[in-house]
Amino acid sequence: MRNPCLVLALLAVAALAACSSTPPATPPAAGTPAPAPATVDGNPAAANAHNIYADAGADMLSATAKAAKQLVYVPHTGSGDVWVIDPATFAVVAKYPAGKEIQHVVPSWDMNTLYATDDLKNHLVPFDPKTGQPGPEIPVTDPYNMYFTLDGQYAISVAEARRQLVWYDPHTWARRDVTPVPGCAGIDHADFSPDGTTAVFTCEFAGQVAVVDVPSHKVLRLVPMPQRHTHMGPQDIKLAPDGSVYYIADSDADGVWVLDGAATKVLRFIPTGMGAHGLYLSRDARQLYVTNRHEGSVSVLDAYTGEIVTKWMIPGGGSPDMGNVTADGAQLWLSGRYDRAVYVLSTKDGSLIGKIPVGNQPHGLCVWPQPGHYSLGHTGITR
Repeated sequence: MRNPCLVLALLAVAALAACSSTPPATPPAAGTPAPAPATVDGNPAAANAHNIYADAGADMLSATAKAAKQLVYVPHTGSGDVWVIDPATFAVVAKYPAGKEIQHVVPSWDMNTLYATDDLKNHLVPFDPKTGQPGPEIPVTDPYNMYFTLDGQYAISVAEARRQLVWYDPHTWARRDVTPVPGCAGIDHADFSPDGTTAVFTCEFAGQVAVVDVPSHKVLRLVPMPQRHTHMGPQDIKLAPDGSVYYIADSDADGVWVLDGAATKVLRFIPTGMGAHGLYLSRDARQLYVTNRHEGSVSVLDAYTGEIVTKWMIPGGGSPDMGNVTADGAQLWLSGRYDRAVYVLSTKDGSLIGKIPVGNQPHGLCVWPQPGHYSLGHTGITR
């Protein structure tokens, strides 16, 4: 026969559990957005639908970014090295051999590492942003450019020469997948939809863009530009702050195409200047800076409407290419691709603050640290 005291105790425990248990969650309604991906800080991704860059505003540095030295990293495709500049003094403080053709310096998703990409020698050179020092080479297939998925699960090597996207584990650098993109000659730059499920890659030598489904790693479609320039066509790409459109710089068209937010069709064209190439947002995400590489100028657009606000001419001309805005938003740093220089422009009025001599063919310059919770790659696309 059971112990009556034990029976009473079990009944009491069951009653207590029934009173304190949480009722089952109500299933989300159809069409409810999926939870935002967690970030390196443990915070959700930006929930501001009007400005997906709201968490990358002026001086909004994560703890990881705050630990980094304030430095500017300048990769050179011609001399195969990375020069490091102190932004406070404009002095070159270090020069590091890094390979044969160094294209970009790319911040990792967690912002703990900066990667110099060498597409000819098939490797990355990692830099520690806390010290500015390089580490051992990492073998990676044809990393012309590199991006990270919004959840930080994959690093994507943009293998331009192979017309491929090569997916890696960003911690072990084990290869996970390869996406052939045969119709995308000159696969180049990229940006992601607000939820990170779609990526749009520009095809410089094919005059179009490739739209990729991130979860399946499959190409969904190719979207041609209305004028298909196949010499130096679509270059950099940037999602508008409200996710409504993508802006696509086209060097041969001398301006910016506007692709709808679903990445299905081109809506219009914005003439900016000869050799439109790089796209960068102001810290408040209200303005879009377009580098006109063959004209020596920067066009300033309204980031929401695409309306042309003004144009800044670099005194004496130049070849403004890639770079970024400083963490405080006060300066725009750009490599001078064809004249061995780095330009520092005031974002207040476009005035030239400094012109720094550097090496042969400076390219994907990285200003570090950057605000935001995580990096999507390139020269510092942060959200």
